[in-house]
Amino acid sequence: MTETTTLVTYDVHQAVATITLDSPHNRNALSALLVTQLLDALDRAAADDEARIVLLRSADRVFCSGADLKEAGAGGMQQGARALVALQRTIVAHPKPVVTRLAGPVRAGGLGIVAASDVVLCSDDVTFAFTESRLGLAPAVISLTVVPRLTSRAAADTSLTGRTFAAAEAAAIGLVTRAVPVDQLDAAVEQACEDLRQAHPQGLRETKALLAGDLLRRIDAQAEEMATLSTRLFGSEGAREAMAAFLERRTR
Repeated sequence: MTETTTLVTYDVHQAVATITLDSPHNRNALSALLVTQLLDALDRAAADDEARIVLLRSADRVFCSGADLKEAGAGGMQQGARALVALQRTIVAHPKPVVTRLAGPVRAGGLGIVAASDVVLCSDDVTFAFTESRLGLAPAVISLTVVPRLTSRAAADTSLTGRTFAAAEAAAIGLVTRAVPVDQLDAAVEQACEDLRQAHPQGLRETKALLAGDLLRRIDAQAEEMATLSTRLFGSEGAREAMAAFLERRTR
């Protein structure tokens, strides 16, 4: 991988800026390069007069597998944790509504993107998991956006166990907006974008800012504490051993 490798693509059509994660070699893990390119694409959409809506999606089926554990194992999480905070904050504070399309699994850090988004549509075969606890970690940085979306019981159940749960449960606990049959996902995404296109740009901007206020205050108040906690846990002996074991199993 080099700095010129394209992991995130950008396209505008009918007022929708589509930002596509395209890093299949690591299941769209949140590497430093992918996060940097995703932030650049979000900034581009904010400044693009042709775009009124942002659509986040993945090129392949997997939306995001979470942190890049190879980078984390090499000691790259101090900057990585802060970059994930910045990514979530950018989505929440974005002047245009962010719609996220999920056609495949989402794990750990990827759920921060999901929770930060305004509208999330997924096919009913998508699975989710907060896998951090099984790796000696905690969902520290993503708790900034995830915890406000969930009931306290749902947050405890899914985060403590690290279990995999289905799309219907994700919708029921508030993590996603709607789960639809696989063959209806694209139509549901298009309808959501069309509904948003019917709103006045100022109405979209001001309403989003109103709804995002509490979440932004939470991010700003707790960002440094959560980034520090994440960095400490990723650097711990227990987490390093658990991550190494996980990577070894995955490459067998």
